[in-house]
Amino acid sequence: MKSSLLINREISWLDFNYRVLEEAYDKGNLVMDRLKFLAITASNLDEFFMVRVAGIMDQINVGYNKKTVDGLTPTEQLTILNGITQEMMAKQYTCLSKSIIPELNQNNIFFLSYNELDEEGKDFALHYFRHECYPVLTPQAIDNSRPFPLVKNNQVYLCIMLHDTEAKVKDEKDFLAILEIPKVLDRIIALPRAEDSKILNYIFVEDLISPFVNELFTGYDVKQVSEFRITRNGDLAIDEDEAEDLLIEIEKSIQQRKWGASIKLEVTKDMSKKMKKWLMNELEIAESELYELKGNLDLSCFMKFQSRSEFSELREPRYTPMISNEFYGATDIFEVIRKKDRLLHHPYQSFQTVVDFVKAASIDPDVLAIKQTLYRVSGDSPIIEALIQAAQYGKQVTVLVELKARFDEANNIVWAKKLEQAGCHVIYGLVGLKIHCKMILVVRKESDGIRRYVHLGTGNYNDVTAGLYTDMGMFTAKESYGSDVSTLFNLLSGYSHYALWKKIEVAPKTLRNAFYIAIDREIENIKMGEKGKIIAKMNSLVDEGIINKLYEASQAGVEIKLIVRGMCSLKPGLPGISEQITVHSIVGTFLEHSRIYYFYNQGKEDIFLSSADWMERNLNRRIETLFPVEEESLKKEIKHILDITLKDTVKTRLMTETGSYIRIDKRGKELISCQDYFCNEAEQEFEQARNQAVLLQNIEGE
Repeated sequence: MKSSLLINREISWLDFNYRVLEEAYDKGNLVMDRLKFLAITASNLDEFFMVRVAGIMDQINVGYNKKTVDGLTPTEQLTILNGITQEMMAKQYTCLSKSIIPELNQNNIFFLSYNELDEEGKDFALHYFRHECYPVLTPQAIDNSRPFPLVKNNQVYLCIMLHDTEAKVKDEKDFLAILEIPKVLDRIIALPRAEDSKILNYIFVEDLISPFVNELFTGYDVKQVSEFRITRNGDLAIDEDEAEDLLIEIEKSIQQRKWGASIKLEVTKDMSKKMKKWLMNELEIAESELYELKGNLDLSCFMKFQSRSEFSELREPRYTPMISNEFYGATDIFEVIRKKDRLLHHPYQSFQTVVDFVKAASIDPDVLAIKQTLYRVSGDSPIIEALIQAAQYGKQVTVLVELKARFDEANNIVWAKKLEQAGCHVIYGLVGLKIHCKMILVVRKESDGIRRYVHLGTGNYNDVTAGLYTDMGMFTAKESYGSDVSTLFNLLSGYSHYALWKKIEVAPKTLRNAFYIAIDREIENIKMGEKGKIIAKMNSLVDEGIINKLYEASQAGVEIKLIVRGMCSLKPGLPGISEQITVHSIVGTFLEHSRIYYFYNQGKEDIFLSSADWMERNLNRRIETLFPVEEESLKKEIKHILDITLKDTVKTRLMTETGSYIRIDKRGKELISCQDYFCNEAEQEFEQARNQAVLLQNIEGE
């Protein structure tokens, strides 16, 4: 495929982060929500450097010079990305200083420097330094006997230039030291205020510490104090083929991540040239990897700050997920699922139903076995507690914990060990493949024999992110689904060849081909004079094979509507290539995470949910599932979800043929935010279910 027909995936990802940054600039959002979006862009960018930029630098270091799909060598790509990220980080700080801070000030919220404090504030700062900070601070001098220490990844430090007035040799009068700002200290500190004052003053802990660093270096004069922060290569390199124990190997690699190669140095604008040069030499940082910023480093700290209780009126009220009306008031969750397939749309409908499903299975005396995959779970997961309880009750519990889930490895190792200690059979993933599919299998002995209950989903079994991400899940007790899921679990835990699936498709063996067949069918239908239509919703679209198929379908006349939250290497609207394709991207309160695939198929309207995006890694290097939604009522529900999503005029951006994104022209259009729409809809359905339950109780009471 010609490189001009594809967009670089890294540049596309940065475009997505720009769309998030737009939400931080948008004065239509409440100020603390704007601060939240700013923090998200900073956190996203940290991960981008640790993984994507680090990967490109590794390619350059080993002499790998293969061009990307859009025709760039690793060196050319890195040059472009450095330019974009320099501009993006500058815009982050402009957004903070020129737009968000003034609005915070209007709401009587101020960030002060030490010099701006009154006498009472300075007394507080001194007391706080001596009693809260001093005991945990560790000054690190740098000289011939004490070499430059290993600086932690993404940790804020102070660089301090000291002057020794008693030194005999002139050149030895100036010394440099560094001081870590430990994460055990609150990054942003509330200053005391009078009871009748409405003004809220805050100070960054490094701004509070800086005036008193002389107490850490007695006998020296402090000439300069400036902040710096280093980002390191965070991508784990694991030789799975040689690893005797994958868990031990990953535990070792997590420690190595802390000390990966330096790839980015952030400093404050006020840092002297001498100090910058010294840091760059010690950390082996090139000029292009230096970021000089106007303000305190690490904007991700605002995520915690904006969530403080005193700011509740300055952010949108957090949405409370509703119990699905199909499960509301149900005393037997298995009976509800047995009657018909059930669909959940998170976070609008509560993830608690999934938790309740596992909890019910863990204590039900008729349940014989529970099998589940876990990719990312919360730090205090009720699902894992239920699985542990099930094992303690004597049930056969099998858990596939993916240890290679990036940046969740340590958390997953902790849970894996706890599950194992409780008597669960734990599988630590497969060599060369990540287990990314989302599935639960409950085997239950009933009056008419053994029945299997299944949950298949698009998102992780994480009770925290389930309230922040949009995802979908389906419950079924149909034997065909249960048989497939049992077979897949057996394949993952034992020695089994891939089966001929009855319902699901599984990557890396059959999933890609299943998508090709579905797209080809739409092309053939067009050729036969019939209608052809595809709607696909996902996180990322960068797989060259899928993109080529979509271009082929567009050229045949198939109508294609894509809803792609993040990276998209496909170019829509190219004359003669992709004129039938539109690409929508939605950035809102919730992170769009569900994967839905619709194919018209001569009016049969095949609808699938999946754990997989259209990415090469998902289709070739992961265990993923694609499963059909067959109940007509559920298909109608998903079509409704897709329809409202495509009608969004508030949070949608449309991709142009150049790869840039534009807001929808709202003139003459109804203002629809799909996320707000689904929140209201779920609340109304819950209210109806509750009213109906009350009515039934009253009737029974009479």
